[in-house]
Amino acid sequence: MSDLLYSETEDDLRAAVRSLLTDRAGHQELLGRIETDSPYVPGLWKALAGDMGAAGLLVPEKLGGQGASHREAAVVLEELGRAATPAPYLTSAVVATETLLALAGDSAPAAELLSGLATGGTVAVLAVPLTASPYADPATAFTVTGVADSATASTATGAADSATATGAADPATASTVTGVADAVAADVLLVPRADGLYAVPAGEATVEPQTPFDLTRPLARVTTEAGTGTRLAGPDEARAAVRRGLLAGAGLLASEQLGLAEWCLEETVRHTRERHQFNRPVGSFQALKHRMAQLWLDLVGARAAARAAADALATGSPDAPLTVAVAQAYCSKVAVRAAEECVQLHGGIGMTWEHPAHLALKRAKSDQLALGSAGRHQDAIAALVDLPAPA
Repeated sequence: MSDLLYSETEDDLRAAVRSLLTDRAGHQELLGRIETDSPYVPGLWKALAGDMGAAGLLVPEKLGGQGASHREAAVVLEELGRAATPAPYLTSAVVATETLLALAGDSAPAAELLSGLATGGTVAVLAVPLTASPYADPATAFTVTGVADSATASTATGAADSATATGAADPATASTVTGVADAVAADVLLVPRADGLYAVPAGEATVEPQTPFDLTRPLARVTTEAGTGTRLAGPDEARAAVRRGLLAGAGLLASEQLGLAEWCLEETVRHTRERHQFNRPVGSFQALKHRMAQLWLDLVGARAAARAAADALATGSPDAPLTVAVAQAYCSKVAVRAAEECVQLHGGIGMTWEHPAHLALKRAKSDQLALGSAGRHQDAIAALVDLPAPA
């Protein structure tokens, strides 16, 4: 049976991360940075990933990590979600790390790279669109289809349900992937190609920032030339490793969505207690109480789903794909609804750039498409339990 309760160690980790983010990356700090060239708070990644050791939670001790589990990483993501923190934790410490862990036993370069990720000294990003789904067919996820001009770069379009690259039939050409999250912060890019997975130093790739909807999670167009990087695995091993990384990312993204929704509800309750109309708190009005009560019920379900996904990943449960799909299908919708209610129940102030409610709403909407849409995860649930949709 899954253990959905937080351990004392997890509670201590939560307190430490929340204290750090409160001191170094509060909402007002973020509001002042989102329109700058980089939303990342200087020094925050070093403090979180290196000094606190959060980047190495999933990495075994023999490779320089903490030897913890997905449960502890989920706690970190809850706090990052609460604060809508710009940090490459999901992309580097979870997705890229899990991808490399699948290869570390057979690939010395992968093991060496993991050691750098565990200390926070290296940031690695898997060069697939943020919207890439873990349930894409592994046999076709990275196929390359030809076009008339063999010099044309292959392009991963960033469709919500696929990481399929389309473009040049010749694998010796350059490849371009759009919508890669946190690529601007990466030291190393893990690039899937037709013949396997490659680790490409960021200095050997072209990373062009794009304009994201969620300003706290930068996106970029990544172009890499053939012949660059170190080959980590062949095609079959690469597909399995990438799928493992995306599955772990989707499962722990639910915890980020949970943390975001919790902040939205707490901030809304605080505001409606302090805001008065007709000489009484607006939170005492029955219509608003009902809306917040329903949101609290949704949060209870989201917490159970997110914790179940983290526990399934931590224990290596055979039901992990199903549990992850359930968590994403549910938590993504709860986070968006919580953020929408936060904006609406704050009234006029909730519509302004000066209030952080818009940071939560944009993060929630972005997360709703990240690593597979809710609809894609619902399709996966139907397939996993052999319950096809009606014709």
